[in-house]
Amino acid sequence: MPRHAMVLAAGKGERMRPLTERMPKPMVPVAGKPLIDHVLDRLAAAGVEHAVVNVHYLADLLERHLSRRQRPRIAISDERGQLLDTGGGVVKALGQLGGEPFFHVNSDTLWIDGAKPNLERLDAAFDPARMDALLLLAPVATSIGYDGRGDFTMDADGRLQRRRENEVTPFVYAGAAILSPAMFAGAPQGAFSLTRLFDRAIEAGRLHGLRLEGVWMHVGTPDAIAQAEAAIAASTG
Repeated sequence: MPRHAMVLAAGKGERMRPLTERMPKPMVPVAGKPLIDHVLDRLAAAGVEHAVVNVHYLADLLERHLSRRQRPRIAISDERGQLLDTGGGVVKALGQLGGEPFFHVNSDTLWIDGAKPNLERLDAAFDPARMDALLLLAPVATSIGYDGRGDFTMDADGRLQRRRENEVTPFVYAGAAILSPAMFAGAPQGAFSLTRLFDRAIEAGRLHGLRLEGVWMHVGTPDAIAQAEAAIAASTG
């Protein structure tokens, strides 16, 4: 099981306004606790000891909130001076993530696990000999609050292909993955999207997916919060 994780928390959360006018999106409460605490609690339960969290927008508020956590231990990757996007943010933090594959999780992703926790399933399925990355994928048809066209198709062996323009695909990236540091060899400096490296891994046949067991919730707007809270309440009631 990976002992390190990268949690992306630097975005401005513009679609979540007006809530994000006074707090960063990772601190928006859903079902009684901030979004980022849902993520960090799952990582702690999976045995992650050390999480690097990048910060940019309203960074002081987020740092102060994270300073209260004991598990996992939190390290801050400071992007106050320049927002580095999903790829550049990881490159900046690589030195804090050790040399082994690590969890990579969006701070605003929410899901309800099935019989076995999905982070444990990712760990069991990840094979560094065949994969640069293993992405947790949610079925579009059963996701809550998501109305897009999906992100990927998946072959029988788990290899992924990106959705083409005007195509509808069955799976959406659920915002959690295991990444190999080797995927970042030769990565650009500065701000860039992780999708560039995903595309490179697709060309090499080394981007794989794992179907989420349970229910994924897309909490992108204030209106979506109530849907997510209803699903969580139903799963625990």
